[in-house]
Amino acid sequence: MRTARLLVADDHELFRRGLVAALAERTEWTVVAEAANGREALRLAAELAPDIAILDLSMPELNGLDAAREMLQLRPAIRVLILSAHESEQLVREVLEAGAQGYVLKSDAGRALLDAIDSLLQGRPFFSSTIGRLVLEGYLRAGTQAEATGALLSPRERHVVQLLAEGKSNKEVARALALSVKTVETHRNNVMRKMGFKSLADLVRYAVRNRIVAD
Repeated sequence: MRTARLLVADDHELFRRGLVAALAERTEWTVVAEAANGREALRLAAELAPDIAILDLSMPELNGLDAAREMLQLRPAIRVLILSAHESEQLVREVLEAGAQGYVLKSDAGRALLDAIDSLLQGRPFFSSTIGRLVLEGYLRAGTQAEATGALLSPRERHVVQLLAEGKSNKEVARALALSVKTVETHRNNVMRKMGFKSLADLVRYAVRNRIVAD
């Protein structure tokens, strides 16, 4: 049996507690930390260096996708498992590009979570059956509409979008990301131009639709 130290991050406390309870079935695993948002998860991962980080995709302050990317830059040995309520070819592609090794639908977590962690500990990726189909049918297919139009956002742009969509001002975003207000405005303008948005409402709708923020 493989021992493992786990980090669980989900902003819905009841669901997070359920995950922790399920993980307790495996006595060789220890949940060393819980987080309610992506920024807290990133801090705890840097501090505690767990073997596995289980991250909800839609979390406040820093979504699971961007948290995974930053986490793996800080601690490359961590294996990241993403949990999401949504099936999306684009999300699967971006999760894999961020370096995560697993993607499990929340609806499958009850039966798939333990198998997913076992797989990651053995160095094998793991996907819910539906997500696995999306990977086979879409991830390796050459080109997507977003790529064809150059519409994919950079990690920094996505983070700016998340904070703006959460209602923060340019000044508050600048403070949170240690940027100048002018730089934030530049990122915002680039996103609006790249995506063809005409208003902040368009940006918020995009953020919700693409799970950058929770709806």
